[in-house]
Amino acid sequence: MSALPQAEGALGVGWRAAVGDYARCLAWDAAGRQLLVGDAAGTLSCLDAATGRLRWETPAHRGGVLALSAHPSRALVASAGADGRACLWELGSTGGDGEPPAPVQAGAPAPIAELPGDAAWVEHLAWSPDGARLASASGRVLRLWGTDGTLLAHSEDHASAISGLTWCGNDEIASACYGRVSFLDAASGARREGLDWKGSLISLMVSPDGAIVACGSQDRTVHFWRRRTGEDSMMAGYRTKPAVLAFDGRSRLLATSGADYVTVWSFAGDGPEGTQPGVLDAHVDQVSALAFPHSGSRLASADRAGLVLLWDLDDRGDGRLIGAASADAGVEALAWQPHANALATIDTAGGVGVWSITDATDTLTGV
Repeated sequence: MSALPQAEGALGVGWRAAVGDYARCLAWDAAGRQLLVGDAAGTLSCLDAATGRLRWETPAHRGGVLALSAHPSRALVASAGADGRACLWELGSTGGDGEPPAPVQAGAPAPIAELPGDAAWVEHLAWSPDGARLASASGRVLRLWGTDGTLLAHSEDHASAISGLTWCGNDEIASACYGRVSFLDAASGARREGLDWKGSLISLMVSPDGAIVACGSQDRTVHFWRRRTGEDSMMAGYRTKPAVLAFDGRSRLLATSGADYVTVWSFAGDGPEGTQPGVLDAHVDQVSALAFPHSGSRLASADRAGLVLLWDLDDRGDGRLIGAASADAGVEALAWQPHANALATIDTAGGVGVWSITDATDTLTGV
């Protein structure tokens, strides 16, 4: 591991480490003291958040790890892979505040439960906000599990493979497939409601207040619905498929990929219909990752060239560039540490980077 070079502005110097293969997914543990990374070789790695040292690694999924989701309050993480199953892993202690760092574990933990799917892969995972249920998507079926791996419920077959899922509070979960977003009862898996759109939906986000449902589509558009009225709209003109979407914590801003710049739609007032979006134009390649912290107006974005940027946004979606850094290769995903004290990235060369977040607010130029 080493210090990260080329960090400017509000992105401070952190550390860099590496896993054994193309890094596909990452997740912070609930306390923000461990960073979990899954790679294309199927290895699950656990890194110390403060130093980047490897605490343990284990072969988790044949064919590759496809998704990770950390429990919101326990030292528990779920992984999913190309071997048709998900796993639950109990994470070790990190020492806690004021205590000495925990030693690197002599051996990796064994999964406390294995959760089967009914397809060749389990591609999507998400814990409910209260941590009572884990949702997993395998092929056309969504399953709901307890924290001990007990199967609680499952959906009927969707019309096609599930392409996205997200929780709407603790009692309902949304899923996307070809032509439809479905809202499922978390206790029974039964469908409560459907929003139809004739097209291949490839990404799904629901605003934190539950009012807006947004999907990226194969036809290079973003489609959204106002759930209370069922009214729908479409934003077109994207250069590539908008596979990455992110809502801010106030449910006012929707950031979207689909080009070598970020498009930000504002739902403040009567928007976004009839308004011009914010355009964050400082990337050098296709935008590959987007993330807002739980609160605040900062947006992190990254691209296929490895450039990581930090923006300060206003309510219209316009932004000032306040931080920049460079990963080793094209960024696959990024994630804010709980409490937004640091930002983690993973890249296609197996690199893992963590930057500290500073109070700097000056606008960067020349990036």
